[in-house]
Amino acid sequence: MHAPVLVLNESQKRESGSKVQHANIQASKAVADIIRTTLGPRSMLKMLLDAAGGIVVTNDGNAILRELDVAHPAAKSMIELSRTQDEEVGDGTTSVIILAGEMLHVAEAFINKSYHPTVICRAYNRALEDALTVLDKIAVSIDVNDREMMLGLVKSCIGTKFTSQFGDLIADLAIEATKTVGVDLGQGVREVDIKKYIKVEKVPGGQLEDSRVLKGVMFNKDVVAPGKMRRKILNPRIILLDCPLEYKKGENQTNAELVKEEDWGVMLKMEEEYIENICAQILKFKPDLVIIEKGLSDLACHFLSKAGVSAIRRLRKTDSNRIAKACGAVVVNRPEELQESDIGSRAGLFEVRKIGDEFFAFIVECKDPKACTVLLRGASKDLLNEVERNLQDAMSVARNIIKHPKLVPGGGASELTVSATLKQKSSAIEGIEKWPYEAAAIAFEAIPRTLAQNCGVNVIRTMTALQGKHANGENPWIGIDGNTGEITDMKGNRIWDAYNVKAQTFKTAIEAACMLLRIDDIVSGIKKKQPPGAGQGPSKPKVEEEGDADGEQILPE
Repeated sequence: MHAPVLVLNESQKRESGSKVQHANIQASKAVADIIRTTLGPRSMLKMLLDAAGGIVVTNDGNAILRELDVAHPAAKSMIELSRTQDEEVGDGTTSVIILAGEMLHVAEAFINKSYHPTVICRAYNRALEDALTVLDKIAVSIDVNDREMMLGLVKSCIGTKFTSQFGDLIADLAIEATKTVGVDLGQGVREVDIKKYIKVEKVPGGQLEDSRVLKGVMFNKDVVAPGKMRRKILNPRIILLDCPLEYKKGENQTNAELVKEEDWGVMLKMEEEYIENICAQILKFKPDLVIIEKGLSDLACHFLSKAGVSAIRRLRKTDSNRIAKACGAVVVNRPEELQESDIGSRAGLFEVRKIGDEFFAFIVECKDPKACTVLLRGASKDLLNEVERNLQDAMSVARNIIKHPKLVPGGGASELTVSATLKQKSSAIEGIEKWPYEAAAIAFEAIPRTLAQNCGVNVIRTMTALQGKHANGENPWIGIDGNTGEITDMKGNRIWDAYNVKAQTFKTAIEAACMLLRIDDIVSGIKKKQPPGAGQGPSKPKVEEEGDADGEQILPE
């Protein structure tokens, strides 16, 4: 007998074979179970304590999973799913996890019967293609300019969220904001950049109903010299600068030797003249408001206020980009290069207002602004954070609809139609792939089933009735009303989903399930390589008792 050969380091653990697949499936099911109750309008909220000790109260799948600290690698990749979904389409973060969990759950039976994972994956991918064709078939195109329709759609997408109790408020804000910043690229393509040009300002206080979309921008700054500069200007001419209005210091240390005492005066005078020149170049254009991203010296402030110009300094780059988009200005890097065309004149009003105990500058009433600020008011920080998360989702949904104006029925109706059609098709599939394909078809029913569970109705009866209605893939618009749990027509009740949210959910879920199924080895316990000489972690500082201290060390040096 040969001695056993050790290949892996002893500290490393290796699991392989079907054990791994079972572990992965268990882990993903655990993640899916955490957020299963947050699907649908009757969903529960989760309360999480984050690292800083703050609390997060939400039912947004992504927000919950983001806060979780998970040990199992498969669970980690499930959490990534909802993040991708959130970044791609903004909605459906919960559904994607539930669907992926269900897909893996139905695959477990096949792995027990020792099916090869690639066979299951092949069947799943085939099911995915067919599911997308079904979605294409039942999708309905809509008109983006029909506000009622858009409102209904955005509302049904965020109807499952906390803010749905405030009626149309959030949906209105979202549509308003995305319509404002939409840019036509020609050929019927619209580009909506939510991240860059829509800023959400949360100001605690007031009521939620006071929230609104500003036709312009606001930011948390006051003018530089509040007593001397005007705080309210009608139709301001705005100059945006990207350079400091102070005397330029040398890049590295500069030594200047002054021989005579007068030279000192000359040098100071040069500095003053430099600043005066810059200010003169700016004032040549008769601006009313100068906004600077960097510093502004007292002297420059004096010249500007003497000319009756208000100035704001140290503004964030992103904010000044938004102002440029809103009032038609161009951010200029050097005062010498200012031109008439760089000056923003589309704003109707500049005003500094005090909200709560902070000053906010508003540049509003712009003509056709391409950037905007959504001002959210509310009772507490936690409430505002949740409203902001919902608003982000609503804006993503509105953006998606503007980009791909197509609808599919919500309330689990699309999933049921897909499921029924796939069940029919499975009978035509030959060979071993037929069973996993059929299982995938059944897995799609997880969404309507969870909806029914969360409404608290009799799940089995509801599901049987729904499957009866959908039996041959007909009446694709019959689904569950998430509030009452009754089986109704989704068209009449305006319960819709955006087409690309659904398509993305299916794709992400099935691809992730396939990926996790194809893992057959997990090697864990890999240590980071440490540079030679580095100790094992930071050593504790030694505390010396008087007894073991050397006499020399105690004496102060």
